[in-house]
Amino acid sequence: MPKNRQRLGYRRIVQLLVFLVVVPTVLILLVGIVLMFVGRGSVFNLLFGVLTVSFVLVAVTGTVLVLVFLRREANLSTLQADFVSKVSHELRTPLTSIRLFVETMDRNRGNAATQQKCIDALGRETERLTLLIERLLDWGRMEAGGKQFELREREVSEVVAKALEAFGPLRDRHPELDFASEIEPRLPPVSADLGAMADALLNLMSNALKYGGTPPVVRVRARRFQDKVAIEVTDNGDGIPRVEHRKIFQKFYRIDDRLSREREGSGLGLAIVKHIARVHRGRVQVESAPGKGSTFRILLPARSPRREVVAAPEGAKSA
Repeated sequence: MPKNRQRLGYRRIVQLLVFLVVVPTVLILLVGIVLMFVGRGSVFNLLFGVLTVSFVLVAVTGTVLVLVFLRREANLSTLQADFVSKVSHELRTPLTSIRLFVETMDRNRGNAATQQKCIDALGRETERLTLLIERLLDWGRMEAGGKQFELREREVSEVVAKALEAFGPLRDRHPELDFASEIEPRLPPVSADLGAMADALLNLMSNALKYGGTPPVVRVRARRFQDKVAIEVTDNGDGIPRVEHRKIFQKFYRIDDRLSREREGSGLGLAIVKHIARVHRGRVQVESAPGKGSTFRILLPARSPRREVVAAPEGAKSA
């Protein structure tokens, strides 16, 4: 309902602009044209006609700019509403679970087995909550340009190993997972922030596990791709329609809101991956089709041995 009200308000503003600005401007333009071409014998009429047409052009430019800014504000307002709705939902879920487990422990003070199960569950839920908050904070720093990345020459195997280490606890919780990794020999080094790039790969592997088939199959592969180094994560999930390929990298975008209620996530993972790839002067690609699984590919240029510190790029807010 709030989204519909926002769209309705935007349409009303556009309608007011049309009636109060566009229509009078068109009429003034017609008067100016008539004065320019009909009143050629009068210098005053010709001059007045030129000034009128110039005024109309300025008015049209101003109107277009106003519409662009209004559209941007409407998008930002919608994005803010989505942020509050989705993040509130994601925060509420682990907090509700924590409260229920605490109540269960309180009712079963003498039952050691039940209390141990609740303690284990509390650990998982607090870890989930911490991860969500850290992701939101990381994205906020990236958006504000306050997060710095230390780029150094790294072996690709080092980057992949760091990501696999972070992915280990998830693998342990899913014994049914069919996982394998492969690194092509003699790959050139890349210039990378080890922690950031490992986090990007962890996001891709987590998504592959989350949206994979039954049982899930996840493959990680590092190889040469044209003149770049590619690190790929492939799953056996339902696949992504081609029309959604660009949208999935937008912040807070979820293909299906019903699915987002069933599977945890902030909607920021792929946006963060895209941002990190851009900071590393690379890009991220997706190859996917319904029923054929998905392959996400981070492409990185080979770099000369050096160390550099960079902040978020100027275009981070549109990432």
